Amino acid sequence: MENFNSKKMRLKNKVAVITGGNSGIGFGIAQEFVAEGAVGAIAGRTQKTLDSSVAALNDQFIGIKCDVTKLDDLSSMFAEAEQKFGKLDILIVNAGGAIGAGTAGNMADVTEDDFDKIMDLNLKSVFFTVQKALPHLKDGASVVMVGSLAAHKPLDGLTTYGGAKAAVVNWARSFSKDLANRKIRVNILSPGTIDTPAFEKFGIPHDIAMELKHQVGSANLVQRIGLPSEMGKVAVFLGSDDSSFVIGQEIVADGGVYHF
Repeated sequence: MENFNSKKMRLKNKVAVITGGNSGIGFGIAQEFVAEGAVGAIAGRTQKTLDSSVAALNDQFIGIKCDVTKLDDLSSMFAEAEQKFGKLDILIVNAGGAIGAGTAGNMADVTEDDFDKIMDLNLKSVFFTVQKALPHLKDGASVVMVGSLAAHKPLDGLTTYGGAKAAVVNWARSFSKDLANRKIRVNILSPGTIDTPAFEKFGIPHDIAMELKHQVGSANLVQRIGLPSEMGKVAVFLGSDDSSFVIGQEIVADGGVYHF
């Protein structure tokens, strides 16, 4: 008798690369990919978190140290992943962030250096991650780029970041058209506020961080912030054949903030 509680294994034997897969949303995506049968590589800048994440993923994924703002690192990462697993079925372009120079504060205070740093991490790196992946992607592969609610809803202190993510959303359509001859689908997963280690980077006490999460979560219809695993489930859909007729689209997974 069929066990209807078992995983569908929608990504069985699929090869995936997940940038920024060693923490936060990227790690949540990697965990769901493992549960659905995928293998591949997670990429990140910190060897310690790469090692701990690989161990937690039951060694179905390898860790590759990579700074996505450096084109040589990207080329080496994809070459290593293909050498280990073969051509890629799925690329998750997740590395980025709204924490750091140039993200917090009024646009009038952003310096040129701040601007360049946030654009390098959240915009330039996305373009060249996809470009450098092309020789290593199978025809018919799925590319999922991680956007943000900030692409649509102006958020205090995130003007530069939001602008970068808005461009990424546009690229889902442009890239899909450019790559249509190879049947490569490009889509966007745009999270709202997600419970990730980013909260710890604020350097505020745990109880205050918990209150902040509650306040932010109360602004949506679900009345809580999201989980990395929930973003992982959306990424599984976009990466799998379940979304074979979905191309150049965006899923805003924000608990009901943007549209309400």
